[in-house]
Amino acid sequence: MVPDLYGKIDPARLGFDFDGVIADTAEAFLRLACEKYNRCDIRLEDITCFAVEECLDMEADIIRAIFMEVLLDSVATGLKPMPDAVEVLGELSEVAPVTVVTARPEPEPVRAWMRTVLPPSTLPRIRIVAMGAHDDKPRHILDHRLTHFIDDRAETCLQLAEAGIRPIVYAQPWNRNGHGLPTVSCWREIRALCL
Repeated sequence: MVPDLYGKIDPARLGFDFDGVIADTAEAFLRLACEKYNRCDIRLEDITCFAVEECLDMEADIIRAIFMEVLLDSVATGLKPMPDAVEVLGELSEVAPVTVVTARPEPEPVRAWMRTVLPPSTLPRIRIVAMGAHDDKPRHILDHRLTHFIDDRAETCLQLAEAGIRPIVYAQPWNRNGHGLPTVSCWREIRALCL
């Protein structure tokens, strides 16, 4: 849980990463690895680093192919939302527009996915910024006047802290490396930070 060092966060000033925070990209990766490549032996706990090819005994070409499939068509690959994400995003969007800053290069696959999982009343209150690079997030976050940001990539969160943005790590097996940053482990905890 995020310590009280941030106090209550204004939802208008809080941004979110997409993959690994709003969308359960790891579940999609594991399912597609099993269904398409017969690699049913991999568990979530085995993904101990953000660069998956560095911690899994799996061909880099297969890893890239799976992630590319999810990236290009999140709907067809059956990408699921993280538990409680849809409900909490809806609640937050009633208070202020929700800003999503993703390293994905194109916003349309994210928009198409959101149209399938979010209620129509929430959709107009979601802003998607697709920037195409993990290491350029601070600039985009500051451009949108966000003061806090939730991301599953610890390296990104460390960059955000250096840029004066208050990062919160969404706990995943690949980011439990002693970064010392505030952490949330579920969307109910995110709700408690803001509402």
